[in-house]
Amino acid sequence: MSLQKIDPSAIISKTATLGNNVEIGAFSIIGDNVYIKDNCKIMHHTVINKNTEIGCNCKIFPFASIGTDPQDITFKDEDTFIEIGENNIIREFTTINRGTLKGGSHTKIGNNNYIMVYSHIAHDCKVGNNTILINGATLAGHVEVEDFAVIGAFSSVHQFVRIGRNSYIGGYTIVLQDVLPFAKISQSKEGYDFFGPNSIGMMRNGINREFINNVKDIFHIIYRSNLNTTQAIEKLKEEFINSEESDIIIDFISQTKRGILKNFTFNG
Repeated sequence: MSLQKIDPSAIISKTATLGNNVEIGAFSIIGDNVYIKDNCKIMHHTVINKNTEIGCNCKIFPFASIGTDPQDITFKDEDTFIEIGENNIIREFTTINRGTLKGGSHTKIGNNNYIMVYSHIAHDCKVGNNTILINGATLAGHVEVEDFAVIGAFSSVHQFVRIGRNSYIGGYTIVLQDVLPFAKISQSKEGYDFFGPNSIGMMRNGINREFINNVKDIFHIIYRSNLNTTQAIEKLKEEFINSEESDIIIDFISQTKRGILKNFTFNG
């Protein structure tokens, strides 16, 4: 039995599908081919435009705009999509755009994410699980954000950049290259500041002290040994045999398209 609470002023497309116990607030618009799964709460004045799937137990706050066309001048009104997982909180004035054909057609967001006020997730982004985008965080097209990453307030991430798992980016940072897993960085007038491993965040997510200490040693080789990236990787392979933390970081670097962020002032 479908128990739904839909305000009379809401506009729901005939091709939209709503699960059980879904709430749609006043003056919200739910467009064509939108699928909202069980126990979601869509608050007033929300727009979910088209071709969007939202998993169970999500809460979307007023004036969010999801499923609108990508901001890409080559877009020609093709059918593209958004996939949003379960247990996500999407706060006021957040914008999430559909994908493009050249980017695989899908913008994807995983589970248990907290996306705060005025955040923007552009076309073809891939956001993992348990991430936090703090107020005004902006992802350009094709950005990938791995699990447990935190992007600080009013930070901007360049297109095609990847943000590694369990990393932390301080507020007002412009991210032009990939940020390694487990790293803690920010930007100041002098450039980028590097604070070593995101130790507090890692411990909160169940990562033990030995793992964190090994990451610190790995970062020392990558950033402070005067080796280029290729040489640093070879040294890691020699010194960290059968090391999960080293394997994660080496694999991340091997897949970079824009290079890794390295021009740091060290604070850790």
